[in-house]
Amino acid sequence: MDRITAGIFAHVDAGKTTLSEGLLFCAGMTRSLGRVDAGNAFLDTDEMERKRGITIFSKQAVIECPDMTITLLDTPGHTDFSAETERTFAVLDYAILVISGTDGIQSHTRTLWSLLSKYNIPTFVFINKLDLSGADKRQVIDELKDEFGENFVDFADSDKNNLYENIAVCDEKLMKSYLETGEISQELLKMAICKRNIFPCFGGSALKTEGVREFFDAFLGLTKQSRKIQDFGAKVFKISQDERGARLTFMKITGGELKVRDVIKNDGAGEKVNEIRIYSGEKYKNVSAAECGMVCAVVGPAKTFAGQGLGFECNAEKLTAEPIFNYSVKLPKGIDVSVALSNLRLLQQEETQLDVVWNERFGEIQLKVMGEIQLEVLKALILKRFDMDVSFEQGRIIYKETIKNRVEGVGHYEPLRHYAEVHLLLEPLERGAGIEFATDCSEDELDKNWQRLVMTHLMEKSHLGVLTGSPITDIRITLKSGRAHQKHTEGGDFRQATYRAVRNGLRHAESILLEPYYDFVLQIPRENVGKAMTDLDLMGANFGAPETRGDTTKLSGTVAADSIMNYQAELVGYTHGLGKLSCKFSGYGPCKNADAVVDLIGYDADADVENTADSVFCDHGAGFNVKWDEVKNYMHLESILKPKKTEKTETFAKRSQESIASDEELMKIFEKTYGKIERKNPNHILRTPKANVQKKEYRPKEKTFDNEYLLVDGYNVIFAWDELKEISKENLDAARSKLVERLSSYKIFKECEIIIVFDAYKVKGNPGEVEKVDGVTVVYTKEAQTADAYIEKTAKILSRNYKVTVATSDGLEQLIIFGSGAFRMPAKALLEDITRVEESVREIVFRYNIKSEDPNFLRNLREKLDELGLVD
Repeated sequence: MDRITAGIFAHVDAGKTTLSEGLLFCAGMTRSLGRVDAGNAFLDTDEMERKRGITIFSKQAVIECPDMTITLLDTPGHTDFSAETERTFAVLDYAILVISGTDGIQSHTRTLWSLLSKYNIPTFVFINKLDLSGADKRQVIDELKDEFGENFVDFADSDKNNLYENIAVCDEKLMKSYLETGEISQELLKMAICKRNIFPCFGGSALKTEGVREFFDAFLGLTKQSRKIQDFGAKVFKISQDERGARLTFMKITGGELKVRDVIKNDGAGEKVNEIRIYSGEKYKNVSAAECGMVCAVVGPAKTFAGQGLGFECNAEKLTAEPIFNYSVKLPKGIDVSVALSNLRLLQQEETQLDVVWNERFGEIQLKVMGEIQLEVLKALILKRFDMDVSFEQGRIIYKETIKNRVEGVGHYEPLRHYAEVHLLLEPLERGAGIEFATDCSEDELDKNWQRLVMTHLMEKSHLGVLTGSPITDIRITLKSGRAHQKHTEGGDFRQATYRAVRNGLRHAESILLEPYYDFVLQIPRENVGKAMTDLDLMGANFGAPETRGDTTKLSGTVAADSIMNYQAELVGYTHGLGKLSCKFSGYGPCKNADAVVDLIGYDADADVENTADSVFCDHGAGFNVKWDEVKNYMHLESILKPKKTEKTETFAKRSQESIASDEELMKIFEKTYGKIERKNPNHILRTPKANVQKKEYRPKEKTFDNEYLLVDGYNVIFAWDELKEISKENLDAARSKLVERLSSYKIFKECEIIIVFDAYKVKGNPGEVEKVDGVTVVYTKEAQTADAYIEKTAKILSRNYKVTVATSDGLEQLIIFGSGAFRMPAKALLEDITRVEESVREIVFRYNIKSEDPNFLRNLREKLDELGLVD
């Protein structure tokens, strides 16, 4: 048996629900015709729908036929609920477009047709209310052809030859069949309708069921189920709850089947299906499995959302409709704000285009909605569901912001024992592109895990502009570089740095205020053209030349939504009810009176501490705030907009891929932070250690001190050496032991004392520990003492009398080392030096046949190295 899903759509008051009732009655699914005005329509099941006489929520009815089961989806006709309507398009096989025979094409009809074209849905047309005076089926079909194309055919044409000729001109295969046989087969017609090459038109009176039976029979004969797919797939189009509060996920099974107790994969997690319901009006029946083509409501999953794709299906694209009005919620006395916010966010899951926002700056809940009718329905729904009688302050247009130029945004967050720096590139995109996120950052600069965290923080927040505090759009934000601290960086540090980087970039950019625009079609009597064009000019509208047909003139163009939103009432007045205005949201464009809007809103970007563009740096163990326009003077990484240096002028950081700057640059940074450093021989101190120089043969260093010390930042080195890093993932103790082992062997051939320092400052009550292992001193710091602090203090004391080298890849620690007069050695350079020593030793052992099994192996090796003059 075939299963198809058909949606029924119309402009408000075209008779859509009445036609649904007629179809159910003709199919034998109901015993009597329900009426909207009587409040007993089969599909208007909600009390608010019956009271208002309009469809607010999409509903379904199941029509059982001998060879086919049709799931009929009745959708809202009012523009305020167009988002609820659009979500159903993703699950449809066919659409029925209802048009009033007296009113013809209306504003919402154009919007619906645009969506039907976008989603490529085969469409049948039913021209309703032909029993009323003034109704003209032929005229409506001509309007359809004029507006949407020539392929609308009156299938109720009694002249068979004329019908075949009109059908044949719509499709090449149909024409060929008609010319060869004089007829057109049903199968060819079905294919042409599926390809949207033909749009069958019917007419009648749904209220009196005139023409409804003929339409229903033709619909059954001209439709078919699409190809069945074996793999599981489903599309979620609605979230709701039943009268007992159970959460319902409405979906269409597009492939395979879904059974009770199946587990639905949702963001990597699994959610079990506890119940599957097939609704028809208010009633439902439980089934053990939903097969391909069925529309069902699933109980169990709690994290599904409208527009979600399950199985092989992808998530739906962004909706065409977008809320453009913002209202502040006024709560009744005694209602806790957090409870109210939680309740409204539950409602947000069900209301497709409701956006609930907590505005921290004003301390209030705000709703973004499509219009006042939706707001009235929300007020009643909130009272019914949560017993909260809320009210709303005067709404305003939702503005957005974008940028005009390419800028860098820098965010730095470094209070004591925290560290993160992020550099972003902000670039303008074309209108309607939205926000795009990308990463173009080397993993040598910032580990992949940190990069993913930055991207998560970019996408988790609605970033606000700096002109009016409105959401930003049409911007590409690219992560270009960043830095983490080996020990002090935590996840929250990158959240702070990322947010600040975005705002920092926006403060440096030239911002543009955007407002919503409508595509409009204005139909007026010829004598009112002058008045209409003058009004449109005053609104700042862009429109083409008037198009006149008979006594009616049409003006089409684009205009700011704020300018035309209240024009309908004036239009009705001066045209005596003959004028028609249709508006469709077209996107955002530059605000015509931006300065006045900015002044009216009075947003102060500096006062918005929740969205600050400033950064936090550290000085003498304490964090201090740096204003957004001075951050680039303090940042630790180079500007991403700075031209790349050539190979000859690369800094030491580039050469080693581990240090933050050259020796001279580090000295400048240190002296800027801590003051002028006086030394007897600064050139000698700033000399790069020979350990960084590649040699083919191991040679002794020239000694300038009586003794030398090598201080090693243990954990920093472990995580900088790939071998030890891998070992640490399984066993950190093993990684420590391996490091001590290699350094103890290294010490034998280097005339220096080696001190390895490990952090233990987070171990509660730890008094600290010092031990000697194979000639190497191993230090575990005490509680509240970091390895950095221990090394800095020790280096300062020892460097008075000895040559001290500190091995670390911590850029900040390297900076501090300059205050003690110590040398610095990146972890990579230490590894290279150890490897080089080990290779030289192996070569000597092999060349001079020194037996490793000899108990005096080390002494023999040492004597040979002394003899060759290869001991440092």
